[in-house]
Amino acid sequence: MLGNLGKNLTNTMKKLAGMSIIDEEVVKEVVKEIQRALIQSDVNIKLVLKLSKSIERRALEEKPPKGITPKEHIITIVYEELVNLLGEKAQEIEVDKKPFKILFLGLQGSGKTTTIGKLTRYLQKKGFNPAVVCTDTWRPAAYEQLKQLTEEMNVPLYGDPNNKDALDLARKGLEEFKKQSLIIFDTAGRHKEEKDLLDEMEQISSVVNPDEAILVIDGTIGQQAKDQAQAFSKTTKLGSIIVTKLDGSAKGGGALSAVAETGAPIKFIGTGERIDDFEAFDPERFISRLLGMGDIKTLMERAEEVADEDMAAETMDAMLSGKFTLKDMQSQFEMMGKMGPMQQIMNMMPGMGKLPKNASQMTEDKIDKYKIIMNSMTSYEMDHPDTIKQSRTKRIARGSGMRNEDVKELLKYYNVTKKAMKGFGKRKMSGPMGQLMRQFMR
Repeated sequence: MLGNLGKNLTNTMKKLAGMSIIDEEVVKEVVKEIQRALIQSDVNIKLVLKLSKSIERRALEEKPPKGITPKEHIITIVYEELVNLLGEKAQEIEVDKKPFKILFLGLQGSGKTTTIGKLTRYLQKKGFNPAVVCTDTWRPAAYEQLKQLTEEMNVPLYGDPNNKDALDLARKGLEEFKKQSLIIFDTAGRHKEEKDLLDEMEQISSVVNPDEAILVIDGTIGQQAKDQAQAFSKTTKLGSIIVTKLDGSAKGGGALSAVAETGAPIKFIGTGERIDDFEAFDPERFISRLLGMGDIKTLMERAEEVADEDMAAETMDAMLSGKFTLKDMQSQFEMMGKMGPMQQIMNMMPGMGKLPKNASQMTEDKIDKYKIIMNSMTSYEMDHPDTIKQSRTKRIARGSGMRNEDVKELLKYYNVTKKAMKGFGKRKMSGPMGQLMRQFMR
């Protein structure tokens, strides 16, 4: 996420955590590295200078609280200041009436229609029964794209490709879905200088009288996001903003900080191409991941989406204690496959750092191979991996169509993972990252 920003910030924190002496020279070096990382991610230079001055002043003047070392204190300061840069607190869409009406706005190419599909899926998971109305009469096949998205999720859609009156479509959509709990209105993508389209947006807003107007902004445009947000806010009162295309965007940090500077709340972010690559924006969780501290809260929430609460807690406990069998690992593989791409999952594990894309893909390919091998094992072998010696290895390899080396590789992966997770479970609440994780989990 955000190109190299996360990698650079994580490396800076690791370097700081490994230093034995913390003095003014070290503080200035850390601040310079943070400045460099933020500027490369297109964050406004004035904001970067303001942020770095605040970090340096606090690091040199504030005394660490009792029980926290100077370097732990500096990591905490960096975390807090970056969170403040992006808006401090998470904000949710508060659905407090029926039907609750959401009006989607955005420029052409911002990913607005795809984002409607993502928000619809997100709201379904929250227990809502959304419907969608297409009032986009400008873009060819806009209705067809929405139809494909909504049909996959079994969501009702109203629209008429032959009707070129956007206001009429909005009125008819309101009538069609007046008994729904929640209605999402798609509008034509527009340019901020196209007055006729901005006028249409204002008129649709008057017809729909939305409870929440959401502006979709392409994260790759960087600091221009501020101008977009301000231009749209002059026409319609914005309730929230969704920043899309943050997967690998070199300008994502610029877009997020620019929007936050306007005071308009960022409520969601798009983090990939999959329908589930979408999450509520929480500055604390987001910065925690960027600094390599993981995001246990989101990891647990994703786990609970694909398993019942007791199972999710049991799986996480087993993962962190290291007391798990091949059966446990197999169920974890299945659950992690449903939770999202391996790279995203690993980034949520504190201290796991950023996996290169090719490394995460290799890991996913290997996991698919490991699943095939485990399917050729007996129940006893899955419960007692230590009994798998040479003769059993040959039989398992033959039954799975793999090589003996592949079976040994799986067992090695299992033992290394078990040991690593057990070690992490013991140390996860100690050290500089532990201090922050305690604060983060409050």
